[in-house]
Formats: sequence, structure tokens, C-alpha cells
Amino acid sequence: MELYQRLPPDAVKIVLVLFLSFLIGLEREDHKAQGGSYSFGGVRTFPLIGLIGYSIALVSGTQLLPLTIGFLVVAGFLLLSYWHKLSTTETPGVTSEMSGLATFLVGALICYGHFWIATTLSVASLLLLDLKAALEKLAVRIAPREILTFAKFLLLTGVILPVLPRQEFTRFHINPFKTWLVVVAISAISYVSYILQKVTKSQGGVVLSALLGGAYSSTVTTVVMARRAAHEEHPHLFAGGILIASGVMYLRLMILLALFNRRLLSLLDLSFVALAVLAIGGGWLWTRRADASAQAVQREFEPKNPLELGAAFLFAALFLGMLIATQLAVTYLGKAGVNTLAAVMGVTDVDPFIMGMTQAAGTLTPLKVAAAAVLIAASSNNLVKGIYAYSLADRRTGVQSFALLTALAAVGLAPLLWIGS
Repeated sequence: MELYQRLPPDAVKIVLVLFLSFLIGLEREDHKAQGGSYSFGGVRTFPLIGLIGYSIALVSGTQLLPLTIGFLVVAGFLLLSYWHKLSTTETPGVTSEMSGLATFLVGALICYGHFWIATTLSVASLLLLDLKAALEKLAVRIAPREILTFAKFLLLTGVILPVLPRQEFTRFHINPFKTWLVVVAISAISYVSYILQKVTKSQGGVVLSALLGGAYSSTVTTVVMARRAAHEEHPHLFAGGILIASGVMYLRLMILLALFNRRLLSLLDLSFVALAVLAIGGGWLWTRRADASAQAVQREFEPKNPLELGAAFLFAALFLGMLIATQLAVTYLGKAGVNTLAAVMGVTDVDPFIMGMTQAAGTLTPLKVAAAAVLIAASSNNLVKGIYAYSLADRRTGVQSFALLTALAAVGLAPLLWIGS
């Protein structure tokens, strides 16, 4: 520490420039040794470029023009290197030359005292250079349609969301920004599950499929597993997987409640954790029970793109419809009307109704009434999924799934005893 305090400030900066630029040069030196063709720079050239950037920034002071001219001069030398590479190499790359420009900027940034930015830029450059093979393999694995899918996600979040008004309209307190924010949140959770399922494709079995599918949509996962169970002889495996997917649903709902109404979550968090643990743990134990067929079952379910714009607008419309219906039920029918609406909405996707509850809870709807409605909607949805499984799967899987989900639905209503109204 005393030595650090005795050193001039510029000495510390120069040492940092040399250290960071030397690391980049060391990586390029290793790349040059592994390759057999011409490659620009190494452990001496890159530190020199860093020192040039530092020196020009120092003499330029606050003037941007001298620093820009110095940057262009260095870029000119790097252009000559790339020109030579074009004439001598069949597949020339420009990575080393771009690294040289980055090293120049690292020196300039350190001169101006931006140590964190310079270090981050250096580390990012090292990672991009060193992970070349892994990144190229990743680029080959990513299908063009997945890039389009991510572009749609950026459209939902970065283009549409910021331009929507944040004020409330009509007597139903419709806020366009909050409405679309709900759409983004639902899409984001489903998209993460979608990506994980794509990354782990052909890996794992029914249990992994149930875990990831439950985050995507427990209803869709139930239907897919039930249909497949009709052609397999693994009733315990598929019935347990269907139960696991419904357990993950409670974790998914917890995330949504945490994002949009933490007061509502505070009434339901312990209940939801207990229900999730019970369903996931019980489902896993049920899958461990022996089935008649000993043949291993692999994953087959391919999730659909959750970021279709038509689906997003449809969800927004459903959310607004549920928001209006909930407020009308509260105004004219009271608690009984809200609970009836919750039970009916369990037949379909419960997300629009529960998201509507997050907006109404604590304002138009008492928190305890909203919490009870969420519990009823989730249990109703579990019961309906049991009916789906019974209708679509083989007899043994259907009976087991219906019994397990009916039990989960009944246990899911137990918190009503202490939440009350």
C-alpha cells in the first residue's frame, strides 16, 4: 500500500496499460503459434499500441481531434496489415486488427481514469478471442428462425413497450404500459423455458421435460404428455411428470406475483412454495415407481415459439378482458362473483386472470379476496388438467394423473382456511 501511494499516478496507469494490453498480445501470440499463416501482432506489438493510445490521450487532454487523428493513424497501419493478409491468406480474418484498435482505446480510457471500463473492455476482448471455437459452434447450432425469435422479443420489449403511455384510461383503469409489461413478463418466462428446452434437446427424459414444460405452460405439457402416454407403457412416469409440471406452475406464478404485486405474493408465498415442493417432490417419487415396460423414454416434445406477435396481442386482449370482467364482478357480484370467475377461468389459461388480479388486488379488490381467487383459479386449472389427462392418455395413466391432480387441487384450496376474506 505504501509503495502504491509513493508511485506517481501516471506510473500506475502505465503499468495497468502494459498489463491489460500484454494479456491481449499474449492471447494473439498463442493464436499465431497455433496457426500457420500470417497473423498481426503479439506480446510486444499490443503493449506498444496501448502505450500509444495512452500517450496520445495524455498530450491531447480534453481535445478530441488529436486523439481521433492518432486513432486513424493506428487504424491505417492495421489496414495495411489486413491488406497484406488478404493477399497471403485464403480465409483472412480481421479479429487481430480489431483487437489492436480495442487496445488503443484501452490505453486512452486508462489515461482518462476510466479503469473499470478499460478492464472490462480488455476482459471482453480476451473472452471473445479465446472462445472463438465455442462461439463458432454456437453460431452453427442457432437456427436462423431462432434469431428471428429473439428479434421478436426485442420488438416486444425494446420497441413497443417504451412508447406506450403510462397513464390510466377509462373507469376500468386500463394502463397500456402495464398491460404490455404483463405480456412481456409472460413472454420472457416462456421464452427462457423455450430456450432451455432447445439447448437441452435430446438430453434428459420425461422429468426434465416436465420441469421445463411447466415453466412454459403446464396445461400444454399435460396435454402433450397425456397424448404420448397413450402409446407408451409408463403410467407412473407420465403421471408423475404431469404432476411435476403443475408443481412448476406454482413457482412460475410466484415469479409473476413478485414482479407485479408483492403484497399479494406475501399472502401466498409460503403456500405456493409448499404446493410446489409437494407436487414436484411427489411427482418425482411417483416417476420412480416401476412400470411394466423397462424401455427408457426420451424427450420428444418440441415447444412452439412463445413470441409470436399474434399470440402476444391475443394475450393482451385476454388480459384486458379479464381485468374488466374482474372489476365488474367486484362491483356488482362481490366476493362470490370473483370466486366464480376464478373457477371458470381455470378451464383455460389462468395467466390472464391472475395477472388481472395483480392489478386489481389492493385497490379495487381486497388483497385477501384476490389471494383466494388466485388459489381457486390455480386449483381449478389443476382439476381441468386432470380431466385432460384422463381423456387423452391411456386408462392407467389417465386415472393416476386425474387422482394426483385432483388431490393437488384439493390441497391447493387448503390455504383458504387461514387466508379467509
